[in-house]
Amino acid sequence: MKRSKIDIVYDMLRAIEDKGGKIIPTHLLYKSNLSHQRMKLYLDELKQRNMIVETQIKDKTFYEITDVGRKFIQNFRQMKEFTQAFGL
Repeated sequence: MKRSKIDIVYDMLRAIEDKGGKIIPTHLLYKSNLSHQRMKLYLDELKQRNMIVETQIKDKTFYEITDVGRKFIQNFRQMKEFTQAFGL
């Protein structure tokens, strides 16, 4: 079954959150199960929407979830619970 865009965004944000709120690109690539090219497109959109920020620490790139990203996760979970409760 193909994942929807919203499911992919949720999976990426959860992967970052599960790693303590900060993740290196390689780990995110494996956890999100996307090609490098597709992951980059999603990362650009998540940064543009202020759901994540890109940081550099000692020549390493990290992606950190923001409060906006955490709020998305919270709202997505509520929506998913709601639809499941009504069998939608």
